[in-house]
Amino acid sequence: MALGLLKPLIPSIAFPHCSHSSLVAATVPITISKRLPSRFPSAKMATAEANTNPNSIRIIDSHLHVWASPQEAADKYPYFPGQEPSLPGHLEFLLQNMEEAGVHGALIVQPINHKFDHSLVTSVMKKHPTKFVGCCLADPAEDGSGLKQLEELVLKDGYRAVRFNPYLWPSGQKMTNDVGKALFCKAGELGIPVGFMCFKGLDLHIAEIQELCTEFPSTVVLLDHLGFCKPSTNYEESLTFSELLKLSRFPEVYIKFSALFRVSRMAYPYQDLAPLLSQVVSSFGANRIMWGSDFPYVVPECGYKGGKDAVSSVASQIPLPTSDLEWIMGKTVMQLFKGQWLP
Repeated sequence: MALGLLKPLIPSIAFPHCSHSSLVAATVPITISKRLPSRFPSAKMATAEANTNPNSIRIIDSHLHVWASPQEAADKYPYFPGQEPSLPGHLEFLLQNMEEAGVHGALIVQPINHKFDHSLVTSVMKKHPTKFVGCCLADPAEDGSGLKQLEELVLKDGYRAVRFNPYLWPSGQKMTNDVGKALFCKAGELGIPVGFMCFKGLDLHIAEIQELCTEFPSTVVLLDHLGFCKPSTNYEESLTFSELLKLSRFPEVYIKFSALFRVSRMAYPYQDLAPLLSQVVSSFGANRIMWGSDFPYVVPECGYKGGKDAVSSVASQIPLPTSDLEWIMGKTVMQLFKGQWLP
């Protein structure tokens, strides 16, 4: 189904034509799914590579943020008005925490503190090109200007993922509007995953995610923080978590087992998440699940190292095989972003 032009609201903006056939034809299908682009290798390929090079196993954080220090904000990287951070998240603090925790690399998600100004995160990636990968923030402006920005951030600045924040869409509009579909389609063409941040609940956005995955099967999806699904306390919550598990039918969907402090109903080390992790692994496979800290928000909760160690603690309750834990703690994200974090 061609996407075509936006409605008369913005008649001068043309969006790329995207269809199942055109997207699939532009990529090479592989064995992990029917339609995954060739840059996202199959589980069989990934396992073979890991077995031939056991030293390639590293701990990689799939979800963290970094923003300017107050001094950096005053000098060069200003905060977006009204989004001044309430806790430190500057590069030196991040590097210190990663070193202490034995984390080798990370995917930096553009923080709302700088909104669509990516200059700070871009500078961090340039300083540490082998340590960090960037996930930019999609701008769903109605004039379609975010589409060009996405291309520039990927092709010029080297970002390798993009975040969809549904609360940035114009009031009353969904991520499945013309702009949203154009951005999602373009991400598939560029070979970058789309991360979804469903802060107010997966139930509010699951239909949009399903529609996008169905219409554009070549675009890889990362669902942040277990879709913000907590251990169920009622039927509605159980139903929402069941819908999350059903997303496994889309082979391009990956789950971030991240920000455990946000989704647990218990204190550290968040043992109530063991049943959720067990079900997610059963549905998706460990090679489609990745740990993320949500630094720096994790620091006042349990410390950065504590956030990492909590995963092993939760996994031990299942119990989860060591091989599965290795996928979650680094191998999944390493295979997803091929060529990064090499030993």
